[in-house]
Amino acid sequence: MRLADLANRPSNAQPPPPIQRTASQGEAAEEAEVRSRRREFAALLGEFRRTAVLVPLDAHGSLWSAGLGGVRWICAFSDEAALARFAYAQGDPGREWEYRTVLGARLLDVMVPMLGVPAGVALDAGSEDGMVFPPVAGVVPDAAAVDLGGEQR
Repeated sequence: MRLADLANRPSNAQPPPPIQRTASQGEAAEEAEVRSRRREFAALLGEFRRTAVLVPLDAHGSLWSAGLGGVRWICAFSDEAALARFAYAQGDPGREWEYRTVLGARLLDVMVPMLGVPAGVALDAGSEDGMVFPPVAGVVPDAAAVDLGGEQR
């Protein structure tokens, strides 16, 4: 319909029906995939929070962490074999690596906020099964979470 046609319509004429947007099958499948992946991540996060992990200590006796992309990542490992692979990748497999066993929930709820900078946990860094728990709401305490603009709350 042209604007000129609308201008010439009688005032008592009914407006055209609103346009209804329907999701395509592709969009619906994509939304279902996103929901599925969110549920999967929530399950993994819950398991991580309940699991004791190994956290190596640096030369100063602090938790080993690394900076990447403006975020400080505490490195944690699911077992000694994963930590040994990390040590080997660091080029320092011969030295004795001191580590602490820490509950995942304690890392996320206590240690991350103590760093005072945007921080998260990298589990089994450098491995095919590795994953990250980023500094976002729902993973770390709200006070330690960053928003999508990268600013700490």
